[in-house]
Amino acid sequence: MTVANQKGGVGKTTTAVNLAAALSMHGQRVLVVDLDPQGNASTAMATEHRAGTPSVYHVLVDDLPLSEIVKPVPEMPNLFCAPATLDLAGAEIELVPMVGRETRLKRALGAFDAMEFDYILIDCPPSLGLLTVNAMAAAQEVLIPIQCEYYALEGLSQLLKNVELVRAHLNPALAVSTILLTMYDGRTRLAAQVADEVRSHFGDTVLNSVIPRSVRVSEAPSYGQSVMTYDPGSSGAMAYSDAAREMAHRAAALAEA
Repeated sequence: MTVANQKGGVGKTTTAVNLAAALSMHGQRVLVVDLDPQGNASTAMATEHRAGTPSVYHVLVDDLPLSEIVKPVPEMPNLFCAPATLDLAGAEIELVPMVGRETRLKRALGAFDAMEFDYILIDCPPSLGLLTVNAMAAAQEVLIPIQCEYYALEGLSQLLKNVELVRAHLNPALAVSTILLTMYDGRTRLAAQVADEVRSHFGDTVLNSVIPRSVRVSEAPSYGQSVMTYDPGSSGAMAYSDAAREMAHRAAALAEA
């Protein structure tokens, strides 16, 4: 599942890390592939990602097997991370002349024994470049976090257009399966309006669970943790736990259908 939205600051990394942590705590084996050169997901999962560390960059550019960079997340037995380093910033340019540049991540995941994981979440950079295209070509589903603020839907049509292009040319199985409302502030009328607008646009694709604005969620990465372990009783942790449960139920219902 690719977590994508080219708008920055909508909670992509926070969502990828906390959903992964919540799913792993319910006994699912989860891998997070950090595809953002900033490496924030790697930071939040206490995974080494200094420049020069074997990372997703080496997988994409040098064909290093994915199995050589995947690391277990400390104190989270079912959670694993494929880290990103700043080297990845150059990958957008280095991939341009390469054969099959849009499907290099797909091939790496195909060669990797992905069967040992119940979920693979790919955290994308805030852009629609080659890294995001690689993520979409490799995934079956797209999860879009949308913040409950003004301009929330701006740029979304471009993202959906890109999903369509990837589906048409690279990955017919790709679908926008999940939309998650983030940064919901119940004190403002705007948040409720945005939530209503998103639900009327996208219907059942939008999860019922909504992620509130939460200081705890923002603090957790600085301790190399997800909010699920940093403060399990906080509103943010409980909301992500609900969202993960809802996603798992949906997946189970789809599998039965």
